[in-house]
Amino acid sequence: MIKDLTKGSPLKLLLIFSIPLLIGNIFQQLYNLADIIIVGRTLGVNALASVGAVAPLFFLVMFAIAGMTNGFAIITGQKFGAGDISGVKKSVAFSTILSSILTILFSLILIILMKPILFMINVPQEIFHDAYWYIQICTAGLITSNFYNLLASIIRALGDSRTPLYFLILASILNVILALLFILKFNMGVPGSAIAVVLSQAFSVILCLLYVKKHFPILHLKKSDWIISKQNLKSDYEFIKTHLNVGLPMAAQFSVLGIGMIIIQSVCNTFGANIIAAMTAALRIEQIATMPMISFGVAISVFVAQNFGAKNFKRIRQGVIKSSVINLILSIAMAFVMRHWGSDIVGLFIGKEKTEVINIAHEYLWISTLFYFFLGQIFIFRNALQGMGKPLIPFTSSFAELMVRSFSAVYLAVKYGYYGVFYSGPIAWITASVIVSLGYIINIKKLKLKLIKEHFSIN
Repeated sequence: MIKDLTKGSPLKLLLIFSIPLLIGNIFQQLYNLADIIIVGRTLGVNALASVGAVAPLFFLVMFAIAGMTNGFAIITGQKFGAGDISGVKKSVAFSTILSSILTILFSLILIILMKPILFMINVPQEIFHDAYWYIQICTAGLITSNFYNLLASIIRALGDSRTPLYFLILASILNVILALLFILKFNMGVPGSAIAVVLSQAFSVILCLLYVKKHFPILHLKKSDWIISKQNLKSDYEFIKTHLNVGLPMAAQFSVLGIGMIIIQSVCNTFGANIIAAMTAALRIEQIATMPMISFGVAISVFVAQNFGAKNFKRIRQGVIKSSVINLILSIAMAFVMRHWGSDIVGLFIGKEKTEVINIAHEYLWISTLFYFFLGQIFIFRNALQGMGKPLIPFTSSFAELMVRSFSAVYLAVKYGYYGVFYSGPIAWITASVIVSLGYIINIKKLKLKLIKEHFSIN
């Protein structure tokens, strides 16, 4: 159902909008966790390590696609907030074409260069075969991830955060069933888990398409929406440029985060299978713990995009401030949960008898949870800036985060071993949160001054 976020209580709207996002994000992680748990419990630590060794590379690709599609959807949301229905349809058409071309090119490049990449990130020889086929299958199925992320982003941009949730739940259930079937029944091992991921994503795409066709007349596109017309040649090219100016920096920003994870993983890979397995389990659990904060970030980006299009800058400030306070509360709550029950959750992945792996994962969670506040603020201010169509500062913060994280990981690993790597993430979070918070404050003041000038010029 289409929802206008330019009217009503900002806090109430954000809460209502973010709850389905939270549930959906949790299922998205369960979608990924199902593979890890099934692989870890049925195939052993080495199989789990093979998936974990390439997980950051997989996340890099997924982050790039998610960033690009979310960026394109911001333009869609702005057009919707401005009441430009023709612009909404044109945005959807151009987003589909651009994201498909870029995803296919990206997939082909990765498939060709996969072996050198795995050697570069120090994937151990004993797990190389399974790691290679897992990531190759996932890469070959990236086009399904692209279509799901794009459709879900567009639906959310129009104010409907519930529908993608329902489809994600169904896809998650299918993923578990297929993974168990391929691994236990057909003995396909780790590659079977990857095939299950791709097929369940394709299922969610089909559901999105059927729903849009039936319930979203605003997204029923005509031939003219897909074509760059001669009479509107300049404006159409400018519109494409606008999408790329927002989508590509967001893709680059998300990619930078993925590259940082790859660098850390490549350092961890040098410490052996137990460290890889421990970090795989701990990071997946942490992703679930931070889901409430991420959900509010996504909600604020849609809220800001619609209100930016409607020039309701005061509502943007209100929404951001309230979301920031809520994320502070959430960061404290999630830190408490992870510090007290994180080890028990890790045991679900590989069995409680693997005490060394569990202890290493617990050490990571004990350190990282102290800095969740900074991570929560990144989600709010970074997404607010993106919703305003200001991708440069978020990209700058992500690049700074990459530099700090990479230097810290390598330097501290040499000095303190794998224990030192655990501090590289928190140090990077502090750096990025300072940049995006200052960037937001500066830009919101500029918007306020612009609105004042427009008011006086009219009068």
